[in-house]
Amino acid sequence: MAFAQAPGSMGQPSRTMPGNNPTNQPGMINDTTQMKMKADDKKFLQDAAMGGLAQVAMGKLAAEKGSSDAVKQYGQKMVDDHTKANDEMKQVASTQSMTIPDTLDSRHQSRIDKLSKLSGEAFDKAYVKAQVKDHEEDVRAFQDEAQNGNNAAVRDFASKTVPTLQEHLTMAKDLSKGKTASNTADRSQ
Repeated sequence: MAFAQAPGSMGQPSRTMPGNNPTNQPGMINDTTQMKMKADDKKFLQDAAMGGLAQVAMGKLAAEKGSSDAVKQYGQKMVDDHTKANDEMKQVASTQSMTIPDTLDSRHQSRIDKLSKLSGEAFDKAYVKAQVKDHEEDVRAFQDEAQNGNNAAVRDFASKTVPTLQEHLTMAKDLSKGKTASNTADRSQ
């Protein structure tokens, strides 16, 4: 029985060189790393989408149920700004073949339900407290994605959105200290 040998091999056994092993080729490593990167970016988009949906729902409640004009105005701003960001996020996700949620999960819906049972100053206080907490978390998450994200489109979206979230956080903190939305607007001019 004769075995065909590659020209020039002179019967020497083939050697596996680093990088020649199919399971250790750079392309294979990059593909695995890239899948992980995409998973991190996808998780960011999914979390951001859920947060954005919750912000719109809470903002609608605040615009309707807020006892002060400042809370009502802030709530409407959250509806407007987060609806715009959610639409942009959908476009980014679509171009990256990623899907993001379009309805609230049970955890976020539960928060909305609890908030909707409140009224008057109790509503305003709980809503503003939630806004400060949520926007502190959002600013951190978006800054992290903007600095460390692997997908350029997702990273750019996060970077573009950070200033708006920082503005929301400042406004929420001002509301928690009893400052009105008009005072906040005057200060930013």
